[in-house]
Amino acid sequence: MTLEITDPKATLAELRQRLVEARGFLDLDTKEKELEELRERASAADLWDDPDEARTVSQRLARYEGLFDMVGGLGAKIDDAEVLLELAAEAGDEASRKEALDDLGEVARQLDALELESLYYDEHDDSDAILSVHAGAGGVDAQDWAEMLARMYQRFLTDAGFSYTVEEVTEGEEAGIKSATFTVKGDRAYGTLESERGVHRLVRISPFDSNARRHTSFAGVVVVPDLGDQAKVEIDEDDLRIDTYRSQGAGGQHVNTTDSAVRITHLPTGIVVQCQNERSQLQNKARAMAILQSRLAERARLERQAQLEELRGDQGEAAWGRQIRSYVLQPYQMAKDLRTDHEVGNVQGVLDGDLMGFVEAYLRWRRAEHEASGDSA
Repeated sequence: MTLEITDPKATLAELRQRLVEARGFLDLDTKEKELEELRERASAADLWDDPDEARTVSQRLARYEGLFDMVGGLGAKIDDAEVLLELAAEAGDEASRKEALDDLGEVARQLDALELESLYYDEHDDSDAILSVHAGAGGVDAQDWAEMLARMYQRFLTDAGFSYTVEEVTEGEEAGIKSATFTVKGDRAYGTLESERGVHRLVRISPFDSNARRHTSFAGVVVVPDLGDQAKVEIDEDDLRIDTYRSQGAGGQHVNTTDSAVRITHLPTGIVVQCQNERSQLQNKARAMAILQSRLAERARLERQAQLEELRGDQGEAAWGRQIRSYVLQPYQMAKDLRTDHEVGNVQGVLDGDLMGFVEAYLRWRRAEHEASGDSA
């Protein structure tokens, strides 16, 4: 979208103010210190001894360096545009004036991108993520809906440049899936996927109803940060039920087809995690335990958050316990997020992975809720 500039002086002042605000909300003073630490770590001889840490350090270093280059470049571009506007006015040079205004429009667009960057502020936003889809109420329709959601996320992750591993897929009896779990790696994976946590509702003409009636199906999505060794949660072995089973084929080449798949049930909370991607039962158990650690750590964090909201007088349900989005295919076409009111008419596009509009709307809503609560980012 082209920026309409009717008053160049006012636009220059506005852009300079936005740049000052950007430095504040991006907390560049703190990031400058972190940048030096990241550069030191990136140059360490043992960095690649831990490939996951190396990837995290490299991604964060590139992002921080990009931020500082962008902020510095924007300031210079505003100054250059101001000089060019003055020269154009003196010489009556319309072409130079248009060039300066185009540059200011580009500055405004880049500031929009910086403001989006500021929406990733939570302590775990930079973490990798564990995303699970579970069929809910609705029988075979719900299992088909869960499979549609799993496909939607796979397409979104691929298009957005994330890598993912299918940890487990449990097929439905007639069609679809009962559950699927993915580990997602990439820059700000958890911060991007947090918007998906909750209950997803589908309304459509059921392909499994011989009378072609409209059905409503539900599926739950759980998203937690993959905390790895940082998930310091004590788990009593007596609280666990551990089952082994044969992996099923819905994951294609992504899953192992031996009896090494592991299902762990945490009895006090009812949380169930499964893993069938690794080559041995021991490896699957270790990965399932790591996922359980992250699930329990996130549960504890949400419980603390709920307690704080109760103390503040907030009456809303916990985010993970409510319906967050509806996808309606009949009698009309619309996908709508019930938290942000963001809606899209092209439902098939959404189901094909076009989720970024929902992600950005959620991040803005989350920040507004955060600021309204009286917390500082």
